[in-house]
Amino acid sequence: METGPAAMEKQMAAPPKNKGGWKSIRYIIGNESFEKVASMSLVMNMTVYLRSNYNMSGIFLVNVVTIWMGTSNIWSLAGAFVSDAYIGKYLTLLYGSIASLMGMGMMTLTAGVPHLRPPKCTDLPNCIQPENWQLALLFTGLGLLAVGAGGLRPCGIAFGVDQFDTTTVKGQKQLQSFFNLWYLSFTLTLIIALTGVVYIQTNISWVIGFAIPTTCLLFSVTIFLIGRHTYIIKKPEGSVFSDIIKVIIASIRKRKIPSNYSFYYPHDQQQSNNILVRTQRFKCLDKAAMIVDPSELNSNLLPQNKWRLCSVQQVENLKCVVGILPVWVSGVGCMLVIDQQTTFGVLQAMQMTTTIGPGFKIPPGWVTEIAMITLSIWIFVYEGIYVPKLMKLLKKDARLTMVTRVRIGIIMSIFCMVTAGIIERKRRDSALNNHTYVAPLHVFWLVPQFMLSGLIEVFDSVAIMEFFTTQMPESMRTVASAIFFITLSISSYLSLLIVNIIHKLTGTNGRNPWLGGHDLNKNRLDYYYYIIAGFGVLNLIYFTFVGSKFVAPAKIVGVDEELQQVEYGGEVSNGEPELLN
Repeated sequence: METGPAAMEKQMAAPPKNKGGWKSIRYIIGNESFEKVASMSLVMNMTVYLRSNYNMSGIFLVNVVTIWMGTSNIWSLAGAFVSDAYIGKYLTLLYGSIASLMGMGMMTLTAGVPHLRPPKCTDLPNCIQPENWQLALLFTGLGLLAVGAGGLRPCGIAFGVDQFDTTTVKGQKQLQSFFNLWYLSFTLTLIIALTGVVYIQTNISWVIGFAIPTTCLLFSVTIFLIGRHTYIIKKPEGSVFSDIIKVIIASIRKRKIPSNYSFYYPHDQQQSNNILVRTQRFKCLDKAAMIVDPSELNSNLLPQNKWRLCSVQQVENLKCVVGILPVWVSGVGCMLVIDQQTTFGVLQAMQMTTTIGPGFKIPPGWVTEIAMITLSIWIFVYEGIYVPKLMKLLKKDARLTMVTRVRIGIIMSIFCMVTAGIIERKRRDSALNNHTYVAPLHVFWLVPQFMLSGLIEVFDSVAIMEFFTTQMPESMRTVASAIFFITLSISSYLSLLIVNIIHKLTGTNGRNPWLGGHDLNKNRLDYYYYIIAGFGVLNLIYFTFVGSKFVAPAKIVGVDEELQQVEYGGEVSNGEPELLN
């Protein structure tokens, strides 16, 4: 089985005839589904694992989980850079899967070898804390998982998009379905698999519960390699990150020149059907592509200094990145709410009644699956019933607009935090009134807040992912995916900052802080939830008056006119782009 650079060159050189499309997507989604079973089973139950096996609690526990999740997402930038500049999406996905496999194997070792973790706590809250070398091994395993995620997350969606011809109406429609089906497929797999995996981890054996995800990662790599002959594999064309820096520096150097010079279009791009039209937004960046003096070009009509003269395509690439930032800010606000459910939501479940029937106990990590079940049901109804029925009835596209979906997602984020605050108040009062550590209130009371969390994801996350990917040109799809996961990363770090600030401010003068410690009954988590809801209100106001004005796809030369829209209401040059003669 050839997987090295030589084999890659052969595949890249071959024409993409009879390749790509849905026959490739099934392998890609198979790879993603098994990988998500492994990674998400750890995400969902990491809070429980660290608390029950490493005796972590309070702010330290929340910090470890949040930093790990944020780092896993921020590594997406590195994965996008390596993919675009050096090895391409295929190899980045393959190497990322292998790194995740190694990390999951190390986590299985920490669960299987008692000496690698502290003794089980029998005297709350006076638990023996892990030694530094034990933490080092734990963080190494988590680090490998973060590196693997950095390779998988920016390239998974982008590699799937590569399998469709997005310059046609058919390809665009297939792409819309792909985003929803991509979410639905691995979510259904997660619901089925994680119900068993999380239960095994919590109630039977952490060793077996970690060995299953390790096996899933092995299946993920195998399935991905089996489908290698069906993929459209595109060569890396160089990272756009260095181009972005060049445009910024060149535009600063030329900031004082008038705007009446001709623009630089390389000859190899003049005949391309996949270049961005020069737009009139962010005009200060256009100066980076203006030819002030003929000496800026050599005899081959190439720039003498690439840090002073850039192509229009390079400038427009940066404009695409700048143009998505207003929408990106709204995405961070919604992800901030989802982050609370994977940490504090699970901690709530751990201090609620989880017994059903004569003795069956619901694992606390199961509550996070409520969001996934909600997401799956909505996508099934939306894609399988709502869209086809209304299209048949109205004879036109019946999909909700991107602005509508994002706005609904933000509203759901506000409702989610208000609901969570009300439920936490009831849980805490129930425990204090009965003088118990575990509240007699049943864990099913958490269903509403986790359902709302799932609706945030189905409306906001899917729409934001689609927006980032379709807004970027083909050469920047991995960057688009990386920016999506950076949204998750920034929301994690923002959550970390807010948690630590509130912990410090509310714990002064001998008072019990709102957050921290081993017992939620001594905290005021409900107040914290209301503060996050307040951020949601500000996010809704911001998106309504600012962010929503920037939601529109880019215009690409050579694409059928019915697919094209002028970016963000800005004007575009009439006729052909101004070419260098």
